[in-house]
Amino acid sequence: MEVKARAPGKIILSGEHAVVHGSTAVAASIDLYTYVSIQVHPSTDNDGRLTLQLKDMALAFSWPIGRIKESLSSLGGPFPSTPTSCSTASMKLILALVEEQNIPEAKISLASGVTAFLWLYTSILGFKPATVVVTSELPLGSGLGSSAALCVAFSAALLACSDSVNVDMKQQGWLIVGESELELLNKWAFEGEKLIHGKPSGIDNTVSTYGRGGNLIKFRSGNLTRIKSSMPLKMLITNTKVGRNTKALVAGVSERTLRHPDAMNSVFNAVDSISKELANVIQTPAPDDLSLTAKEEKLEELMEMNQGLLQCMGVSHASIETVLRTTLKYKLASKLTGAGGGGCVLTLLPTLLSGTIVDKVISELESCGFQCLIAGIGGNGAEICFGASS
Repeated sequence: MEVKARAPGKIILSGEHAVVHGSTAVAASIDLYTYVSIQVHPSTDNDGRLTLQLKDMALAFSWPIGRIKESLSSLGGPFPSTPTSCSTASMKLILALVEEQNIPEAKISLASGVTAFLWLYTSILGFKPATVVVTSELPLGSGLGSSAALCVAFSAALLACSDSVNVDMKQQGWLIVGESELELLNKWAFEGEKLIHGKPSGIDNTVSTYGRGGNLIKFRSGNLTRIKSSMPLKMLITNTKVGRNTKALVAGVSERTLRHPDAMNSVFNAVDSISKELANVIQTPAPDDLSLTAKEEKLEELMEMNQGLLQCMGVSHASIETVLRTTLKYKLASKLTGAGGGGCVLTLLPTLLSGTIVDKVISELESCGFQCLIAGIGGNGAEICFGASS
């Protein structure tokens, strides 16, 4: 039987960079997903292959099951109910398998994702031959949590195949994973994220795992709180397609803080206040359109203030400023999301905004070479499906 899983991407509504310095940040899942399907094949001990297909990139990687077993049987898997970190010794063994695939130089950044896949697969399912297919609506490396969505979707599909997730296989369509099982899934996804990013915060995979039904994540100093949105939010996400070095941008903010400690601490305190107010606005019910419009206007002001403070931190970019100028012409509020220095920009699309204006904005941004996506806030979190589903 084919098992499918999907997991949403994420945006940071407020607090990026400042969260590293003790401020509150707010993140949300979006209704753009990464999809993973797994078809486990029957076989005898060493027959068959494990194949990973990255459909969007027209790439495929394949290993004889006997080769994987020969390399990794000493790891003692599978252990689906016990999320485990990949040791240095295990990493070397897996990297040897990845290197055998001769990944094209232009795609070498994919190696860490393939490494995470092999660790999750053998730890959760062991040495079963299978075909695994990945597709995604999320642009890679743009700050929308594509790697976390991949790890969450991998973990969900693998755990379903291992019978570690309790869902009714007879039901049709996408099935919600139970609360207790989401914790197991999230821990496995975090292990995958560690193989891709080294020392991730865990925020991206947590948002992707638990993001259903308008759940947002408020976080500060390592503490994560799930909050509930009471209003529909739609964002225009503009991908500038400008790559950025997240570590260098984070280091740049820290260096600026050392040079101007008082000024930067005031900036971080202001961001903290903005994030808290934003969370309160989103949680407060809006009984009618007038109330909703007033709340949207507050969010626009908070986004603009947060963007101004991100400029103070030195993490904006010429491409981001182009997006800001373009959307401002139409009286729309925008801010960068994630590391900055390129990447993606969020623009709030008010409920009463005409589709004609949205089309004009998108047309103008695309004429600059940018990619535009429209996303609702609050994807459905991790979900599983058995057999065919859209």
